[in-house]
Amino acid sequence: QVQLVESGGGSVQPGGSLKLSCATSGFTLDYSSIAWFRQAPGKEREGVSCISVADNDLTYYADSVKGRFITSRDTPKGPVYLQMNSLKPEDTGVYYCAEGPGYGSACPTMSRAAFRSWGQGTQVTVSS
Repeated sequence: QVQLVESGGGSVQPGGSLKLSCATSGFTLDYSSIAWFRQAPGKEREGVSCISVADNDLTYYADSVKGRFITSRDTPKGPVYLQMNSLKPEDTGVYYCAEGPGYGSACPTMSRAAFRSWGQGTQVTVSS
């Protein structure tokens, strides 16, 4: 059974940092990509970052987070991390990790439809 479990969310002031973790099980991470999405109240869920584990850990980022967020993994079996720095109020939302194909356009485009399994989400609030 495929499972993804996010952790590490919380409340932080603008300019602060948080590190999210995505623990995975039930599938072979080596053949997959892991994306981070977020959803703010009243807005569509949007792709934030993606790591293509199958493609030598190649990473992709939304323009809104480039230079501030880093996605990575420390071991072959994960977890997959999202280090978030210089946080802004507009980064507030529920953050989800999702598993998708290891190759192709899923990771570069972070298209929601391409990601097959999702975690339950973790809340991130950036406010003074």
